[in-house]
Amino acid sequence: MRRVVVTGLGAVTPIGNTLSAYQEGLQKGVSGANLITLFNASEFKTHFACEVKDFDPEVAIDKKEVRRIDRFTQFALVSADEAMIDSGLAAQLEQLNPDRIGVIWASGIGGLRSLEEEIETFTSGNGTPRYNPFMIPKMIADIAAGHISIKYGFRGINYATVSACASASHAIMNAFDYIRLGRNDIIVTGGSEAAVTKAGIGGFNAMKALSTRNDDFKTASRPFDKDRDGFVLGEGGGALILEAYEHAKKRGAKIYAEIVGAGATADAYHITAPHPDGLGALNVMRMALADANMNPEEIDYVNVHGTSTPLGDIAETKAIKGVFGEHAYGLNISSTKSMTGHLLGAAGAIEAIAGILAIKGQFIPPTINHFTDDPEIDNRLNLTFNEAQERKVRAILSNTFGFGGHNSSLIFKQFAE
Repeated sequence: MRRVVVTGLGAVTPIGNTLSAYQEGLQKGVSGANLITLFNASEFKTHFACEVKDFDPEVAIDKKEVRRIDRFTQFALVSADEAMIDSGLAAQLEQLNPDRIGVIWASGIGGLRSLEEEIETFTSGNGTPRYNPFMIPKMIADIAAGHISIKYGFRGINYATVSACASASHAIMNAFDYIRLGRNDIIVTGGSEAAVTKAGIGGFNAMKALSTRNDDFKTASRPFDKDRDGFVLGEGGGALILEAYEHAKKRGAKIYAEIVGAGATADAYHITAPHPDGLGALNVMRMALADANMNPEEIDYVNVHGTSTPLGDIAETKAIKGVFGEHAYGLNISSTKSMTGHLLGAAGAIEAIAGILAIKGQFIPPTINHFTDDPEIDNRLNLTFNEAQERKVRAILSNTFGFGGHNSSLIFKQFAE
């Protein structure tokens, strides 16, 4: 099978609206949490989220088109545009075969705000249906993949993945598979989400999944801390250009890293709670390592799912110890959700990018907001608390797990000829 490399990256996140700003935020350990500005949340149990700040979609999208697409698609187009430019593909479009370039994009929820707006308009009226003709195209989760392919004329594989918080990792895994099997040469992949809405906050509040630390929202996302009380909702998008190595070499592309392994499993346990022993998580990491033909000792950094929920953080650390054994204590482990919040269907994209940046910059992004050790979590594990750490990073593993029991792991490593 063909080797697959990463030749371009793009990011729109709560801690930076470009790839370089995102890397700077990761290195400095910045919190992206703040009071919600996208709607009046004063009557909600949670008043804060990790919103994207000062977002200008017109850096990559025509002003008229902006009104016709949901915020999650705007994040997709802007992050994909940065990745296309970063990869050099944007300047080489005329030399490429568009039939061999695809788009596999993820979103867990899609255009939630667009649906909300239409329902609010209808329910405030006299019952006469007056729906926007763009409502359905704005709302459906696959539309971001469609918009990216239309913008660049890419006629290869094109679809969306939806598996809750594992969505983007599954998209990247699928892109990896299609390229190594020879079905496409390049795939634009990643994910985007814009669920900081009334229904998003209200729905997760009803499940008791969100932190309600309104008096100290900057530090509310505190994975592995004894006093963690739920995740902080985030939004944004991340794009990766995956490319067959020989194709990248032929066009003189820079290479960030090589993707070498991926895994996908199910807990088959509960719709929202993780398996208490982290069984699905353990299996998916083992699957990714086997796919990469790597030993656990070859991994230097695990970017964990680490949502800051009472059950999930414990289960994941158990799984890591089960997979890595004594090497678990030689790893760096961190949850970048402590900084970005939880981007749901886009989490796997921005976290894979965090891992690739760790390889590129030889640093480990921190797990910020740690105050009190949890006696149920092994304190011998290096969870990279509060400050980034420099170390040799040869290979990273990125975990994402979703409601429904979906698990996905990706492995990237330093590229060598």
